[in-house]
Amino acid sequence: MSLARRVGLVVGLLHLPLAFLAWQLARDSRWGLVVAEGAVVLSLVACLEVLRLARAPASLAATGRALLVEGDFTTRFRAVGQRDVDELVALYNRLADELRHERLRVEERNLLLAELIEASPAGVLLCDFDGRIELANPAAARLAGCDRTELAGRPPAELPAPLGPALATLAPGEARVVGLAGGRRARLTRGEFADRGFTRSFLLVEELTEELRASERAAYEKVIRMVAHEVNNSAGAIGSLLESTAEMIGELAPAERTDADEALAVARRRMRHLASFVDGFAAVVRLPDPTLRPLDLGELARELVRLHRAEAERRGVVLEQDGDGAALAVEADREQVEQALVNLIRNALEATPAGGRVRLSVVADGAGAAIEVRDSGPGLAPEIADQLGTPFFTTKRDGRGLGLTLVREVARRHEARFELSNAAGGGAVARLRLGAAPDR
Repeated sequence: MSLARRVGLVVGLLHLPLAFLAWQLARDSRWGLVVAEGAVVLSLVACLEVLRLARAPASLAATGRALLVEGDFTTRFRAVGQRDVDELVALYNRLADELRHERLRVEERNLLLAELIEASPAGVLLCDFDGRIELANPAAARLAGCDRTELAGRPPAELPAPLGPALATLAPGEARVVGLAGGRRARLTRGEFADRGFTRSFLLVEELTEELRASERAAYEKVIRMVAHEVNNSAGAIGSLLESTAEMIGELAPAERTDADEALAVARRRMRHLASFVDGFAAVVRLPDPTLRPLDLGELARELVRLHRAEAERRGVVLEQDGDGAALAVEADREQVEQALVNLIRNALEATPAGGRVRLSVVADGAGAAIEVRDSGPGLAPEIADQLGTPFFTTKRDGRGLGLTLVREVARRHEARFELSNAAGGGAVARLRLGAAPDR
């Protein structure tokens, strides 16, 4: 039974004797009836006021409970003039303020966390309780090479290679560096956390391409400079000795000079080859900062096709340019970009068998333009694709790996992007993306 009913029952029981007394007085005198009825009315008014005051805490509690259930922390109660009730009102108002502020803090923190995940350069994959991807940020979709909607609901192991197979064997707490398409490198990390008593996992995919290349570049630049210094110093001294030896041999009889002249000739050729070998590596290190000027990629592509057409015909390969060669201006150093493209065209011609094709394409690419060199060769084997980011890596018997290293260095100095991957229809495609030239 509620408090109001209990109080009402008590009031009713108390007024039964008063009603009986009023009836008795009414039988004896008229004034007695008036007095009795006045007493009953006053008693009822007093009891109703007591009932109202008794119901105030209960009404306050019921209303506060309903507001809390609805999550309404903005409504406030006013004091009613009763000490106990006013203390309860002040307590509820303070509690509602704290809950409202806490809810705002949680919402702001969640919003900030969501924005941080969205803007993070590292790929974030959050898995649900079944181990399927529940959330993926734009960086994760970019590194996986697919749309975010394609990631939702899939196990990480089903992501495109090489990311998926690497994630499939990644243990909780483990971190691993793997190769991505285009010679890029990424570090994969798997972590776990408890959510409502159950274990959930998340995956971080951090691209380390530029960091690793910067570290590798600093190391090989130091080695190349040291080697070039030592070789050049030694070559100068050895060359001087060879010239002195040649003068001494000149004083011998002709019959005795034949073997010595041949030995000196071999020594001179080897010295020139060694100097050329070292200079090739040093050229990558000594590449100057680019002089940026407007460059028409379409025109450059036409010139390079004409320049290499004879070599392509000698190999039995068709070298051509796609499209009409429309003008696409970029801001670049012509000599460095041309040097990079020459290396890409030669690599494509060497990789394409007789009867194949090598195509140059210039296309608009966002705020800039890109030039592609596509061949119809066998493409990049998985073991080769995984090594493309290694400086001076080569598959040629007499190669030194300078071509792609130089191309990447040119791209880095131009703040451009270089990609090398297998083409959809077979063969390989190299793409160099450059920024647009400003309006003059």
